Amino acid sequence: MEISFILLNYKQKGLIKQSIKGINQCNIQMLYEIIVVDNNSNDGCIGMIQKEFPKILTLQLPKNVGFAAGNNAGIKASTGRYIIIMNPDIALTENTVENLLHFLQTHPNAGMVGPKLINPDGTIQFSCCRFPNFLTPLYRRTILGKFAFAKKSINSYLMKDWDHKSTKKVDWLFGAFLVIKKESFEKAGYFDERFFLYYEDLDLCRRFWEKNLEVWYAHDIKLVHYHQRLSAKKQGIVSLFDKSTRTHISSSIKYLIKYFRVKLPEIK
Repeated sequence: MEISFILLNYKQKGLIKQSIKGINQCNIQMLYEIIVVDNNSNDGCIGMIQKEFPKILTLQLPKNVGFAAGNNAGIKASTGRYIIIMNPDIALTENTVENLLHFLQTHPNAGMVGPKLINPDGTIQFSCCRFPNFLTPLYRRTILGKFAFAKKSINSYLMKDWDHKSTKKVDWLFGAFLVIKKESFEKAGYFDERFFLYYEDLDLCRRFWEKNLEVWYAHDIKLVHYHQRLSAKKQGIVSLFDKSTRTHISSSIKYLIKYFRVKLPEIK
């Protein structure tokens, strides 16, 4: 098996069905499998797949274990040489998978690669970032982010000072669509399941770099991501009462504790 697509479902039955159809319509010229992991959605997703797509492997988890643990379950059940972590709100297009796999095959030191993600209106999503410092989460999730000094820091973190018109090695990539050599997981480990949601992709990329596994952003390969930033709907004190914001803050604290006084890996 060449490719294993991992789709994680949590109450997104319709999007999962659309994603499966999208993958199958891309005429991928390599042997692939699709694995759908259900985070105890109770939305009938597994039953729908078993009825309409009986060849797809489904994993029903007993509870919602989050993004990291859910994807890990799919990765561990996979048989492909390449793992594709794919959010169900990604619109896959023909040749994208082949082009990203070709990139990994021609870059022996690469551990993973991600495409340029764009919004439905064609504007760019800042899906590759620099490693954050301990103030980054504070600036991004509080009213401090409105001040000029904080905006400058956030823009640097999001790499807004770069035109995104070249393919290059980056600190880390958003986990919406990642193509990863399975052997890289064996060297660097799987997603850290301490992160229920958010920061698990950042943490994984950091551990890849610690093992000298390169993380690449492919600017000339584009995918539309129908992304909704749940953790950024509100700001200030009000946001602290929003569950997704609290989860984001919790994950940022876990990340900062994990890497307290740990030297950043060198990006060469």
